[in-house]
Amino acid sequence: MKSERLIMTQQGHLVRRRAALIAMPAIGALALAGCAAGDSGDGGNSDGKVEFSLTYATSNNLESPFEALAKAYEEANPDVTITLNPVPNDTYGDTLRTQLQAGNASDVIQSEAGSGQTRSIIPLAEAGFLEPLGESATALIPEGGDSLFVVDGETYGQPLVLQYTGLIYNQTTADAAGVDEFPTDWDGFVDLCADMRDQGKTALLVAGAAAPNAGMLAMNIAATRVYAENPDWNADRIAGDTTFADTEGWKETFQTIIDLNEAGCIQDGAVGGGFDVLTNGITSGAGLGFFGPLASATELLQAAPDQDFVAHAFPPAESGDPAVGIASPTYSLSITKASKNKDAAADFLEWVSEPEQAGLFAEVSGGLPITGVEDVDLSDTLYAPVEDLLKEGHFTALPNQSWPTAAVYEALARGVQGLLTGQDTPDSVLASLDAAWEQ
Repeated sequence: MKSERLIMTQQGHLVRRRAALIAMPAIGALALAGCAAGDSGDGGNSDGKVEFSLTYATSNNLESPFEALAKAYEEANPDVTITLNPVPNDTYGDTLRTQLQAGNASDVIQSEAGSGQTRSIIPLAEAGFLEPLGESATALIPEGGDSLFVVDGETYGQPLVLQYTGLIYNQTTADAAGVDEFPTDWDGFVDLCADMRDQGKTALLVAGAAAPNAGMLAMNIAATRVYAENPDWNADRIAGDTTFADTEGWKETFQTIIDLNEAGCIQDGAVGGGFDVLTNGITSGAGLGFFGPLASATELLQAAPDQDFVAHAFPPAESGDPAVGIASPTYSLSITKASKNKDAAADFLEWVSEPEQAGLFAEVSGGLPITGVEDVDLSDTLYAPVEDLLKEGHFTALPNQSWPTAAVYEALARGVQGLLTGQDTPDSVLASLDAAWEQ
C-alpha cells in the first residue's frame, strides 16, 4: 500500500530535461536550514506566532529544494516563521556535529540515510542527538531500508526521495564536440578523454579538494568494479568475510583513478578544485560531466537553462558488461533532541510527507520516487540514458551508507586525493580503508 501511494503521487513529478525545471522554484542540490528559535515546546510565542529552524548543506547560492518547501509551508501557514541556515556542503557534517554537541543545532536538520557519514542518521541517533519521528515518517521508508533509518524500533529520519548518483553529463556540450554516443566501456571512455583534450576540454571534472566529491568519484567507479560482481560486498565486509585489500575490484577502482588522471580524463589541478570547479566547468563547456547526485542537475539548469543535462553510469571495464549505477534514499529530515520547538517541527515533517509536498520535493530536487521506480516513465527525463539500468535493477545503494562510521568515507576521500597527487598507491589506500573500518 505504501509503495502504491508513492508511485501514484510522484509519477507526475519527475524532472524533465529542461522545460519543467525552469518553471519550478529555484533549488540547490544539497540543502536544508537551521538555527534554534523560540522557547516553547510547541514553537509558539506570546503573540501566537510559531517559529522553528532548518539546517541544510549547500554547494552554491541558488535556492534549495528545502527552501522551496519552507516557503511553501510559510505561505500555507502565515503564522509560521522558519529560520533557514545553509551550511557549505564540504563542512556541513563537521559543523552539524559541533552544533549538536553544543546543543544549539537547528530544530530540523538535513540528515542522510545509514551510518557512513558525519551527517548520517544511525550514528546521530545512537549518540542521542535526534528525536524519534512518527508513523508518517516510518511509512515512507522503502522496503528493506529500515536499517538506514531505524534504531531500536524508532524512526529517526524521514526519507524524501530516491536519489540517483552518477555522471551528470552535459549533452549540449557533447553534441557540440561531435560526440555521437556515450562510451560503453573503458577503452571508449579513454578515447573520449583524448578527443576532449584535443578540443581543449576534459571529459571528467573532479573537485579533489572537496572530500565528498573525491569519495564520490571512487564510489561510482566501484559500482561497476566491485558491486556489479558482488552486490553484497558491504554485508560481507561487515561480517568479516572480506576486506578492501582482499577485493580485486577495489584495487581496480583505485588503479582506474590513476589511469583516468594519466589519460587526461580529469582536468589539470583537480586535487585543488572545489565544488565551483564542477558547476562552472560543466556550464561553461570546459568539461563534459562530473559525479554527483542528479539533484545537482536541477541547479545547473537554473544557471544554464539552454543546456541539456542527462545521467550516465561509469562505463564497465569490458564492452558487453552491464553498467551499474547508484540509487539510494539519501535526502532526509530529522528533528534534533535538544529542539525546543518539537511540535512545530513535527507538524512540518507531517506536512512534508503529504503527496503534494512529496511530489514537489522530488521534482525540484531531481529525485525519483522513493519506491516503485520500475513503474515510472523516465523516457523524457534526465534519467533517460539510465532508464533500463534503473528498471532492470542494475544499481547499488550508495556504498558508504552502510559503512560503520564516517571515518571510512573520510579515508576514501583522502585516498583519492593521494592518488591524484601521486602520494598514495592503490595498496596504501586499501590499507587505510581497512584500518578505518576496524577503528
